[in-house]
Amino acid sequence: MTATCVILDIGGVLEITPETGWVQRWEELLELSLGTVHERMRDVWRAGSVGSISEREVHEQVAVRLGLDDLQSEAFMADLWAEYLGTPNEDLIDYVRGLRGSCGLGILSNSFVGARERETTLYHFDELVDQIVYSHEIGIEKPDLRAFEAACTSLNVRPENCLFIDDVAVNVEAAQAAGMQAHLFEDNARTIARIAAHLDAGPLLPGSVPIV
Repeated sequence: MTATCVILDIGGVLEITPETGWVQRWEELLELSLGTVHERMRDVWRAGSVGSISEREVHEQVAVRLGLDDLQSEAFMADLWAEYLGTPNEDLIDYVRGLRGSCGLGILSNSFVGARERETTLYHFDELVDQIVYSHEIGIEKPDLRAFEAACTSLNVRPENCLFIDDVAVNVEAAQAAGMQAHLFEDNARTIARIAAHLDAGPLLPGSVPIV
């Protein structure tokens, strides 16, 4: 069993993902009222995030529900992925890369069908960490406690010896409820300091109190 472990979220942590306004641009282009795209696509987005629909089926539903031709559908999905993938958080990625071999490393991400292939190609997260747990592959999203249990199981780590890092407070709270140590990502400096403190403390013995 791995002694200590760090598990990170992707979007907003390993990837910098500001809103690009792509949905609003498409609504203006298609002369749709504000919010129409998400209204029509909500169940498809949900299905894609838990893997109950294929990427091909997502494309088909985009075309049908928004009345797009093939070229428009491709452009729409390209805009979706541009915001989803953002840009790499190079400083944090470099720091995590330097931890390889000193602790267990994992990723737990609320994701979408097609994410693994794109993120592997662009960012090589498969080479950065030991295990990646995507919601669309396990059918469970954070903050469901089972998502955190799946991540710990994949790395063979006791929850109390694992530090989880996410930029969403409810996910941090859920990780703590699952018995993990957790840190709310706000910036690289504080996150790196928190990881270093976690690793310096070493694995907890049963009954020990974790660092908050």
